[in-house]
Amino acid sequence: MSASQRGGTTDAVGPDEPEPAGPEGPDGSDLLAALLDGMDAALCAFDADGVVTHWNREAERILGWSPTEAVGRKGFADWAVRPADAEEVERRLMSTMDASGRQVHEFALLTKDGGRVLVRTQSAAVRGPDGGPAGVYCAFSEVHTQIDLERSIALSEALFEDASWGVVLIDADLRPAVVNAHAARALGVGRTATLGRPLGDLLAHGVEELESALTHVLAEGAPPALAEFWVGVRTAEGQQRRCWRSGFVRLSSPLAEEPVPLGVGWVFEDVTEAKQGEQEAALLRFRSNQLHRAARAAAECEDPAEAATVHLDFALAGFADHALIDRVAGGSLADGETTGPVRLVRVAATPSGGPGPSLLTGRAGLPVRYGPSHPALQCVERAGSVRAGFGAAPPEQAQSWATSRRWPPDAVHALCAVLRSRGRTLGVVTFLRGAGRTQFERGDAAYAEDVAVRIAGALDLAGVVGREERRG
Repeated sequence: MSASQRGGTTDAVGPDEPEPAGPEGPDGSDLLAALLDGMDAALCAFDADGVVTHWNREAERILGWSPTEAVGRKGFADWAVRPADAEEVERRLMSTMDASGRQVHEFALLTKDGGRVLVRTQSAAVRGPDGGPAGVYCAFSEVHTQIDLERSIALSEALFEDASWGVVLIDADLRPAVVNAHAARALGVGRTATLGRPLGDLLAHGVEELESALTHVLAEGAPPALAEFWVGVRTAEGQQRRCWRSGFVRLSSPLAEEPVPLGVGWVFEDVTEAKQGEQEAALLRFRSNQLHRAARAAAECEDPAEAATVHLDFALAGFADHALIDRVAGGSLADGETTGPVRLVRVAATPSGGPGPSLLTGRAGLPVRYGPSHPALQCVERAGSVRAGFGAAPPEQAQSWATSRRWPPDAVHALCAVLRSRGRTLGVVTFLRGAGRTQFERGDAAYAEDVAVRIAGALDLAGVVGREERRG
């Protein structure tokens, strides 16, 4: 018995070739047998007369015929193909000796138990020492297996070329190894510029959360659901805040005996607009509910001035850190009536030392010492909302900016809304935010104006009630 037969594969000399003299041990035949039996594809070979000379274990797995049963037979006739197909199959296989390159065919072969298997073959000529054709080798696999492989390859190519969502392969060091065109556009760089670079070089914010998720996938596997990450992307116009809905899969080597993580497949979709729409809708519902609750609570107040502070307290929730109500000295101001500097009297304010309900103040009627260009005074003059902010600066300068405007020292963003009722200006409501919040936007101004309408109505009613009480 030859060394190849001992390894489960018969070599080219056939089953009756005598064992060569010499000590047993690894030689060329042993190496060939190991290579053939380790292949993932089924392989058989024929000599120039069409006799089977090689048959590996994968061929045995697919068709059931062992190397001992297969080697030495002439062609596939009477055992591996139907008699009606034998001549055509042999002709097409042996014609490979006269062709250049590989030839691809599909055949229906017979298994040992009588079943039929459709296989796809790749065959090529084997050349002898003189360069002439000495036989044919044929690698084959089940068609559905081959189609699955081709689909996988096609899917990979499509994902990295034409996919409408980002696809990134992250290596075990958490660096991009392959990036598709969509992901490169989302990152704002070229496809090759991302490769091998730390994620911190590509993203301005959100890197820690993303790397934590990738590390978890490498260690534990894919999460059961999609995850959403807010990241900061560097662009030519500056940093942009984006929300990426992401899915992860752990990639393991199919060639290792034990699963060895090669990295992570990261697929993401930009859902920034949808998330912002959801957030705006949720914020609008919350603020509408606050206005409704405030109206119901204010309706139970006997004192209209107290009702004004109720509206103020409900408006603060999730909107601002501090709020002030300043009323025009003398009660109200008609349009075009200004003849001198406007003076404002503080009538209500949130506690400066901690949380709590707004307090009514200003019973003495002393005006607040606002400077000529103060946002509250500008609000009265324009009869419209005014936004102001200090921006990014050292805390000491921010405190000086706030205190010079008679605001709490931690205020860095301000929004003033005019109080109007019955065609007259009653005063200003000012909302203030600290450094931990974002600046006021246009949507915030619209909400502040809604609150200001309700506060103005309550203050106007308080003035009417006060005059009637004085008359009585």
